[in-house]
Amino acid sequence: MVILAWFPVSGLSVRQETVAMQEHLKILLIEHDPGFARRIGEMLSGARDLSAEVRSASDLRAGLSVLNGDKFDVVMLDVSVPDGAGLANVALIKAEAPRLPIIVAGDSDDETVALEAVHAGAQDYLVKGQLNLSCLDRSIRYAIERQRLDAALLAAEEKYHGVFDHLVEGIFRTTGEGRYLLANAALARIYGYSSPEELMQSLTDIGRSLYVRAGRRDEFIGLMQQHDTITDFESQIYRKDGSTIWISENCRAVRDGQGQLLYYEGTVEDITQRRLAEEKVRDSEALYHSLVETLPQNILRKDLQGRFTFANQHFCKVLGKKLEEIIGKTDFDFFPRALAEKYQRDDRRVMESGQSHETVEEHQPPGGEKIYVQVVKTPLFWDITRQRQAEEKIRDANTRLAMSREELRAKNQQMEADLKMACEVQIAMLPQQYPSFPSGVAAAESTFQFTHRYRPTGTVGGDFFTVSALSETEAGVFICDVAGHGVRSALVTAMVRALVEELMRVAGNPGEFLTKLNGDLFAILKNTGTPLLTTAFYLVADAKSGLMRYANAGHPKPLHVRRNSGQVVALANASGHGQPALGFVEGTRYQPSEVTLSPADLVMLFTDGLYEVQGANNEIYTQAMLVDGVQRRVRLPASRLFDELLEEIQAFSAGSGFCDDVCVVGMEFSPNAERLKS
Repeated sequence: MVILAWFPVSGLSVRQETVAMQEHLKILLIEHDPGFARRIGEMLSGARDLSAEVRSASDLRAGLSVLNGDKFDVVMLDVSVPDGAGLANVALIKAEAPRLPIIVAGDSDDETVALEAVHAGAQDYLVKGQLNLSCLDRSIRYAIERQRLDAALLAAEEKYHGVFDHLVEGIFRTTGEGRYLLANAALARIYGYSSPEELMQSLTDIGRSLYVRAGRRDEFIGLMQQHDTITDFESQIYRKDGSTIWISENCRAVRDGQGQLLYYEGTVEDITQRRLAEEKVRDSEALYHSLVETLPQNILRKDLQGRFTFANQHFCKVLGKKLEEIIGKTDFDFFPRALAEKYQRDDRRVMESGQSHETVEEHQPPGGEKIYVQVVKTPLFWDITRQRQAEEKIRDANTRLAMSREELRAKNQQMEADLKMACEVQIAMLPQQYPSFPSGVAAAESTFQFTHRYRPTGTVGGDFFTVSALSETEAGVFICDVAGHGVRSALVTAMVRALVEELMRVAGNPGEFLTKLNGDLFAILKNTGTPLLTTAFYLVADAKSGLMRYANAGHPKPLHVRRNSGQVVALANASGHGQPALGFVEGTRYQPSEVTLSPADLVMLFTDGLYEVQGANNEIYTQAMLVDGVQRRVRLPASRLFDELLEEIQAFSAGSGFCDDVCVVGMEFSPNAERLKS
């Protein structure tokens, strides 16, 4: 069984996880047949690498009671216990111990029953009459590992969504063309949608559908192209119901190693209330100024130090000064000293008493004669309670926002560290050395020579391959591609690897191998929502005869490079029809095909990331171009052929590089008759 230890929930290194699998296990066996229970105990007592304590319960009720009072690592359940309800018993055990792996055992050797058991929530199904120590040992390890995979997937998703969907800010990721790649629940709520999925399905052209003012998206793009970042980009936008709100966007451009734009990502804040408050203030000020400027009286305002802070045009005209020449000055700058002192005494009286002051007083404009005027002086008290409350709310909101950003940054750093370790483990999972044929000969003398190149585009990827020795002369080569290059695709890839290891008993038949792999993967992914597209190709080649049998599950056709004749031929199915990818169609039976290899032949397997590359003028590197590239290098050794081909495709991309994970595997046939006879 494959040991996977890069999930954050486990907290174990690869070495630690391997040791954990060898620790003492507690197994609960719910079985009414004492003979079978005794047989299981005897098998496990004879296991060298597995230490297990078996506790038996003779019926379902007793088993549930034991579960309620003790902890176990695995449950083995006889599907036909007398007081049970067949496979419905699995759900009852799950309700009592949701995270406990369950192995179902029964008398029926029926694939349908096995699939139904997995659909019900079991990790595996064993046929009692075919049970042996090797099968039991593998099944227990497999059940524990599959349960860990399920728990890791659930924990990773909960961890991500727990941070992502509970931020007060809207978070987005968009293409340069204006299509959403990602949105959180806060953004959907701000825009008036019930979910991020509805938002992304509805807003497919941001420039035309979101912004109220035409050309606003173009302004956004222009600023991003100049600076790669933008802050406080305020715009009026349409919500789902047609109403409008104001938002503020902070954004950055994410580019690849060659500087090509991958996407924009950033945050959105609803600032409608602030904009409305600012608009009310502006309207109020405009009304105030329109009134005071049209009145035929002198209207002015002073601060606590007696400096002018405002004067209307009528007062400016009386003084013969412009407004900017009055602001900041005092009465002493414009009036005789005696009048200025009187004016300021009156001002202090008003401020000290808090009462209005009305009088008729002598007044002498600069350069004019004395006149008598009626004066009304009033203290102005500004109630700033709401302003202070609003400021406090803003400070609190900014504090929470800073904390959310810091929390998100810390979570992102942890997730990046987890993903980095996952990438290292995933690469370590690929073959580090290849088997020789026949076994025992030096690698350079092996009948089959293997070469590979692996280039992930993300931190973790969905490409995987393995090379196995099925016998002294038979080699098995498996390659698969799970759509995407994130955590979900990596998890499904790990599941496929575990299933491949489990199905080695039927690895000699490519058609049966992919058929069973499809059934198991379908059972796992059936209840996980949207399944990920998983293509695969598997071949079995015989070093003595050169016969190669293979089956294809929706994967790009490998190339058969016939060096002696200079031909490059795609390996098509014998039926002439393609067959579906794995995990999508239940009950699919994959038909094998065969071809005979000649000395010096090369079989080249690859994933679609090798040729789905965009070049200048949006031209795509096609499979036909790939065949032509191989044809021009038909005589080269596989390692050199692969390197030159990758360089050619990289150059074709005009610097943008590969958009998807790339995996290329080569198998060269170099038979030696004398060596094979020995």
